[in-house]
Amino acid sequence: MSADTATGILHATHDALCKHGYAEVTMQDIADETDLCKASLHYHYDGKHDLLVAYLDHLYERFTDRLTEPAGETAADRLYNLIDTFIVDRQDAPAFQTALLEIKAQSPYDEAFRNRLERFDDAFVREVRGIVEDGIEEGTFDGDVDPDAVASFLTTFVNGVQTRHVGVGHAPETSATVLRAYIGDTLCTDLATDETATSRTTSEGVRGTTE
Repeated sequence: MSADTATGILHATHDALCKHGYAEVTMQDIADETDLCKASLHYHYDGKHDLLVAYLDHLYERFTDRLTEPAGETAADRLYNLIDTFIVDRQDAPAFQTALLEIKAQSPYDEAFRNRLERFDDAFVREVRGIVEDGIEEGTFDGDVDPDAVASFLTTFVNGVQTRHVGVGHAPETSATVLRAYIGDTLCTDLATDETATSRTTSEGVRGTTE
């Protein structure tokens, strides 16, 4: 299978999932999003489950790319921008988030799904832990902060925000504001908090803490 064909099938899987949801989507639905017939999909993939596993692998590559996108002059800025990337900016795709939540719900019973979802979790933990470690080294974050504990907490919090948004429509901005306050009040040194607050209110394109 050529790279273009594989990419086209995975993009079609995404579109079909957003339209039909995990439980209802079929191989025919996915084929309908491409110029391939259903038999061609089965030639490359054994069935819906096999294709969705490949789709999760595809998502993981995009996920890790997005993890390294948030920039900032300090570790605190990077952490604030990571929140915006994975909480605030994710609400523009509710159908996708719903389908992904359905897949997550299957992971306790599906080893292939669970193994791949664990990769997402581990990658996010590593990135946050690295940012916190950098912040301690540069003096932005308090030296008593435990990078492992913070990474675990933020990963759990972000996952919960996404689930709550899909399940009951809770506004992600509200949770993002709380998380920004946690970073400023609990992680940052007093000087870093003042400098970061000034930077975030004066820099164009960066969201303020009152969003």
